[in-house]
Amino acid sequence: MDNQGGITVQRALELPGLRSGLPEVVAGADRLHRTVRWVHAGEVPNIASLLKGGELLLTTGLGLGTRPAEQRAFVRRLADRGIAALVVELGPRFARLPATIVETARAAGLPLVQLHREVPFVAVTEEIHTEIVNGHYALLRQAEEVHRQCTEALLGGGGIPQVLRILSDFAANPVFLETPDGQLLYAAGTETGPADPLQVWDGLRGQRAARESGPPTGTVLVDVPGGGPGTGSVRARLVLLAVSGALSPVHRMAAERAAGILAVVLMQARQEEELAARGRGDFLTDLAEGRITAEAAPAQARVLGFKPGDGPLLPVVMRLASELSPSGNWALLARAVLEELASVGVPVLLGVRPVEGRVPLLLGLRSESERTAVADRVAAALRAGVERAGLERSGVHPPVVVVGVAGSWAAASAGLRHAAETATAAQGLSDLPWYDARRLDIDLLLWRLRDHPDLAAFVDRAIGPLRDHDRTSRPPLLPTLETYLAHAGRKAETARELHLNRQTLYNRLARISELLGTDLDDPQTVLALSLALRARRHAT
Repeated sequence: MDNQGGITVQRALELPGLRSGLPEVVAGADRLHRTVRWVHAGEVPNIASLLKGGELLLTTGLGLGTRPAEQRAFVRRLADRGIAALVVELGPRFARLPATIVETARAAGLPLVQLHREVPFVAVTEEIHTEIVNGHYALLRQAEEVHRQCTEALLGGGGIPQVLRILSDFAANPVFLETPDGQLLYAAGTETGPADPLQVWDGLRGQRAARESGPPTGTVLVDVPGGGPGTGSVRARLVLLAVSGALSPVHRMAAERAAGILAVVLMQARQEEELAARGRGDFLTDLAEGRITAEAAPAQARVLGFKPGDGPLLPVVMRLASELSPSGNWALLARAVLEELASVGVPVLLGVRPVEGRVPLLLGLRSESERTAVADRVAAALRAGVERAGLERSGVHPPVVVVGVAGSWAAASAGLRHAAETATAAQGLSDLPWYDARRLDIDLLLWRLRDHPDLAAFVDRAIGPLRDHDRTSRPPLLPTLETYLAHAGRKAETARELHLNRQTLYNRLARISELLGTDLDDPQTVLALSLALRARRHAT
């Protein structure tokens, strides 16, 4: 079976029926890869008018005519009709095919085969048809297997991105979901593909701009129905591109079945918005993790609508509390945050990463001096979007917003990665509008050591007696120590924040020193206690 869902001429000649006729290829030997979609037998001069293309025609030659002009015309009409091959059984009509027929077939590029022994055409037809039908059934089974995998992915919470990745892996080529007017919603590629799917999409846009006669050669387009009241409603479109290899009918079959699944999912409100936001989140994550180079990133970002200009790029990451992700309404969140960010006044590329509970962003600044002012506005917009999306809950930590270092595209990669890790490490810190990633490096280091038993042992040695005290006695002393260290040992400010008189504070500090057996005025002790208080959020 070939990749077109029928069988090749070569395969038909290898089957017992034709093989028993001792076939000899006398023209078109280089075209035996042609697909045989059906078999037809006939002896009439006008048989070409009865064919649709792709047939293997069996004949004894009675309809070819006796004059060279008739024979040339007969062969040319078959070639123009696009049949797969002409097979002539030698016998009473021809002891050997005339040179006129052979030369005409060779000039027309039509495979021509002569059979030296008589064969029952009915048996040959049945045998080849059985092979074709079995081949189509095998293709259907492959497409159904893809449908099963896609269904299981959705039932398992994988979402549209995973469906598209399954289809891309099956086709071994990039797959895109676009709006009916051609705007990209999501791009999926294979892990071993030679090109990034966003680069491929950018090239596809260029081809579309240059061509008005339809999609590029080797493209499979499948409409995703809209499910609306009108007939013919299209919600989106699946695009498969032949980049790594040819696409065949089985890939179209699989895409059509995947389109049915996608139609059901897209019926949910704002699924396109969430999908587009996930696509941008994937790009920003790939950039952060080094899968996209600084040289390739600007062109791919333009595909996603981000045109920052020549100024520095500012990486920002918001992380939601684990209780809110990945179950939050990410479509509503993405829309609300984008609407809030419209007032920030700088180019923004915003994505979502529901599994990690993150919202990564890149912003285009005019100069480094804008960093603090833009960070203030972005943090306010992010929090307002979270509130509008209904993702603020009592008893749940508010989202953490971390702002990285502004710089070039190369710096943006490291900045996004640093901000994302720091946002995770900052979970549970006192609530600030936003955190500077550079000022949380100690928290990040401690978070990276969270599973190391030495970290827990260090915390226990440094502040264990205070934790034991606070479990059974009042007032708790850990908050007093935290506030005292946060104010760098300034007792007046500490007492004011804790709403204590001086003597009460002095008594508590003395009790802390007694329990820990340390001097709170010793710089090394203060450093160790500060680290232990930070590390206790991560120590297991």
